[in-house]
Amino acid sequence: MAHRAGKASTKLGRDSQPKYLGIKLFDGQPVKPGNIIVRQRGTRYLPGTGTALAKDDSIYAITSGVIKFRTTKKTTFNGTKRVIKIVNILPS
Repeated sequence: MAHRAGKASTKLGRDSQPKYLGIKLFDGQPVKPGNIIVRQRGTRYLPGTGTALAKDDSIYAITSGVIKFRTTKKTTFNGTKRVIKIVNILPS
């Protein structure tokens, strides 16, 4: 067995595919049930009324209407406050 890689092999070419994360539908746009609104890793955005959280932390619509993003403050378990972003669907 050789201790070094042969001439034809390379250590390059193992780049991962892009994940296409981010906001897919923006504030004020109409949405139908099942449409993906936000693709994310972790909960940067939290689901509100008319939305649900998928297994991979994506937020999708469960009702039809118009998207509304809202920012508010939430008290954490240790009493400190943090700013959270909530995605809601308003009925049209």
